[in-house]
Amino acid sequence: MTTVATTVLPAEWTVADMLKHLGIRPERIPLYPPPGTATENDVLEVHRRSGRLCELVDGVLVEKLLGFYESALAGALIHFLHLHLDRQPLGVVGAPDGMLKILGDQVRIPDVCFIRWERFPGGTPSRRDPIPAVAPDLAVEILSEGNTEEEMARKLRQYFEGGSGLVWYIDPESRSARVYTSPEQVATVSEDGILDGGDVLPGFQLRLGDLFERAERGAGG
Repeated sequence: MTTVATTVLPAEWTVADMLKHLGIRPERIPLYPPPGTATENDVLEVHRRSGRLCELVDGVLVEKLLGFYESALAGALIHFLHLHLDRQPLGVVGAPDGMLKILGDQVRIPDVCFIRWERFPGGTPSRRDPIPAVAPDLAVEILSEGNTEEEMARKLRQYFEGGSGLVWYIDPESRSARVYTSPEQVATVSEDGILDGGDVLPGFQLRLGDLFERAERGAGG
């Protein structure tokens, strides 16, 4: 007897309906497990088997995009965040491969994130929980060519619905950032402007241009 996997997507949908719903380009969606039937275990299994990072959105695996330059920006931002947290140890910084279950069974992988210690059971992340069920206090996404406006708008809503207080979308193309304190409240920061941690990360301030310069020239540049 053959067992048919249950999909969380409407049975009458076509592939086109699914792509429109997700706002994702088709080359980022693997065929196995069948779209709509994937689970948190599939996210972990794909990473174990192939090293690929996938988010889980409505039962669909979506491959994460992060080129080398974007990863360098993420690494530079992590450096500045750690410098601040060395002085004010409020929580932990996550890197571009940190998986989080932010809303129900939705698994997201911010390029960089900050989570306060008290958000974790026991006050610290557990090695036994590879995908903790917590939304980041600060979520950072570094935009790349493969991202669509629909995808990023959906991700933004999910971060705040899950409990995030601050989201930064950093755009390498325009060397600017969009700072969200809610899905409707946004401010644009130019290269000479300041990324401010606000109430989420008190005291943290970083000139956006310094982030790009560190990523492009290194610590000794």
